[in-house]
Amino acid sequence: GTASAAHRRLKYISLAVLVVQNASLILSIRYARTLPGDRFFATTAVVMAEVLKGLTCLLLLFAQKRGNVKHLALFLHEAVLVRYVDTLKLAVPSLIYTLQNNLQYVAISNLPAATFQVTYQLKILTTALFSVLMLNRSLSRLQWASLLLLFTGVAIVQAQQAGGGGPRPLDQNPGAGLVAVVASCLSSGFAGVYFEKILKGSSGSVWLRNLQLGLFGTALGLVGLWWAEGTAVARRGFFFGYTPAVWGVVLNQAFGGLLVAVVVKYADNILKGFATSLSIVLSTVASIRLFGFHVDPLFALGAGLVIGAVYLYSLPRGAAKATASASPSGPCTHQQPPGQPPPPKLSSHRGDLSTEPFLPKLLTKVKGS
Repeated sequence: GTASAAHRRLKYISLAVLVVQNASLILSIRYARTLPGDRFFATTAVVMAEVLKGLTCLLLLFAQKRGNVKHLALFLHEAVLVRYVDTLKLAVPSLIYTLQNNLQYVAISNLPAATFQVTYQLKILTTALFSVLMLNRSLSRLQWASLLLLFTGVAIVQAQQAGGGGPRPLDQNPGAGLVAVVASCLSSGFAGVYFEKILKGSSGSVWLRNLQLGLFGTALGLVGLWWAEGTAVARRGFFFGYTPAVWGVVLNQAFGGLLVAVVVKYADNILKGFATSLSIVLSTVASIRLFGFHVDPLFALGAGLVIGAVYLYSLPRGAAKATASASPSGPCTHQQPPGQPPPPKLSSHRGDLSTEPFLPKLLTKVKGS
């Protein structure tokens, strides 16, 4: 009836949002980082995204309290300060997400957008491994096979990259880019699973969790900024090199993750897998047009394997193996994240948790696809 038609429409809208957010964040970072002229400080962009995310969540909570400042103040005092143990638990994922956001800039500055997008799918592998180790989750044989396929596809794309893969700008170091992606995938996998672990049995809205993460993220981001680029930022200014393109990246990183948090409720595993695959295709096509990216047979083979692996991994067990007695998978929360935000009720979820809870992460994530 009308309800099912509306639900189907929501599913397609959420698919479009996930695809556009996933591809546009990576392409916009790549564009902003490779423009001629003054280069902005990536650490300042990470801090700005956290500040905007935190302020947005504060406004949403304010609206939830119907604009009553006193109610909001009492609520925040109770949720953030009185239950300080709950708040402190979020320091670990927040630290990891801040690190991951910075690593994403390093990776995208040194790798073509399409290569990054394919390689970043390793976060599915790391999330799966961490969920097996930390949550005692079991994977079907098809999922293990798809993870192997995923790894093979990424290895082929990286071999193509190392073997030349077209002309390369002088200031780019694919080795550093690869190390940054792998580190980002490891942190994304751990943070997503750790986040699910601490969310079990704890109440709190998605916006409150985002606000708490934003508070830690801003503080930790400032520490990272001071440590990595403190003197340069002090000399040239916080907003040095900011152009409309850079602001676009910051806004995408801040609001993209929150948008994914909203639509992910309407996206099941298959839809998220499909969104990831489509965003790889979109990134590749856009890279050819925008950055003169050259697709050779090796890249096409590797990307094809990754797209196939993502789709196979996201199949519910019932559909993947009709004879298996395993229960079919329910909706799950993608991003990351870079994300790579899951709604609190995660306990029954299985499969790709790498939503990057509060990033788009790139994402997802996740925060963040």
